[in-house]
Parts: sequence; structure tokens; C-alpha cells
Amino acid sequence: MPHRPNLADLDGAIVDLDGTMIDTVGDFEVALRLALADLGWPPVDREFILRTVGKGSEHLLTRTLAQVGAPATLYEAAWDRYQHHYRAINGRHSAVFEGVVEGLRALRSAGLKLACLTNKPGDFARPLLVQKGLDGYFDRVYGGDAFARKKPDPLPLIETCKALGTAPARTLMIGDSSNDAAAARAAGCPVVLVSYGYNHGEPVSAAGADAVIDRIDRLAAR
Repeated sequence: MPHRPNLADLDGAIVDLDGTMIDTVGDFEVALRLALADLGWPPVDREFILRTVGKGSEHLLTRTLAQVGAPATLYEAAWDRYQHHYRAINGRHSAVFEGVVEGLRALRSAGLKLACLTNKPGDFARPLLVQKGLDGYFDRVYGGDAFARKKPDPLPLIETCKALGTAPARTLMIGDSSNDAAAARAAGCPVVLVSYGYNHGEPVSAAGADAVIDRIDRLAAR
């Protein structure tokens, strides 16, 4: 595997949210359980959520309905209930991963411009960052509804680099899944993945990153 990028060779970093900075599975679990209960369907288990999150709320909800055997025609009603419940509990059942705050401080201290880029809807992502005290580290925050396509498409990374004023080759993608790695590779960004996130049930070591790290603050250690 290629070596971990040197911060001195970078001008910016784009950081994923769910599974990278914050463990949000508890929020997904509660919001989905309440939404499904409203419609008379049983909950999905935590392992299913771990395998399914990362491609946006629409994907998660579509897969969830199929998992419990609910008809696809229920999607609009389920989306409405899911949005309602997620907005109400956003952040209550989640926690910042160890090393994240220290890592973000180190990236800022190294002079990097930072953006948070997530497939989570922006209306959920921004309040969550504020609640967890992470919003002040970022020059830009983009949710999955900010651009015409989501990761693993490279478009969100390319547009985020433009907004930061950094070249993709000098902008590190920090994520937790093959979505992040594929988007970074196609955009021309170096990419580092964390070992603890949500990679659709697959080993993160196989995602093709430049490096896999156990904590984001390991990036500043040489």
C-alpha cells in the first residue's frame, strides 16, 4: 500500500462525517425504528445498518424497506416519517470518535483548508457538527444534497476543491469507505481511510486507499 500522505505536501483536506468523525449508527437505528413503527413495520438490526449506511439517506431507506418486506410504494411516507424522527433525535445517540478533535486541530495547525463532505443531507450534517463542537474547524460543509451526484461519484470532491481553492492532487480525502476511496481516486485526490468506520461490511484495507489509520490524529505523526 502507498505511504501515508505528508501534510507538508497538502493545501487542503476533505473529511467525511458518518463513520469517519462521528459514530452515528445509534441515530440511524432510532430514527429508522420509529419511522418503521409509525407505518406498522418491524425494525432492522444494527448490523444491517452498518452494512447499508454511507450512500445517502435515500439509499438507506430504500434498502430498509426492502429488508423488512415493505412495498416500495411506501417510500414517500417512510421518507417523511424518517426525516421527522431523524431531525428530532439528530446527535442524541452518536459520539465523536477518539482522535478526531486532535486530528482536526493538527490539520488546521498545518495550514490546511478543511471541508466536511458527507452523503448525509446537509440539514442533518450541519446541526450535528455544531452539536458535537466540530463546526468551527471547517471552511465549507457540504451534504449529499449539495451537488447533482453523491460520492462515490467524483463530482462532490471536484466541486469542494474548487470551493476551497485547492488542487485535487494537494487535497486529501479522509473517509471510512470504498465510496470515499473511489470518489477520491476519480477526482485525483490522495485518500486515507480510517479503520473503524462503515465500509458496507467489507474490509477497508481492500478499498484502495493510500493508507489506513486507526485515528485521524495519526496523520500528523511521522
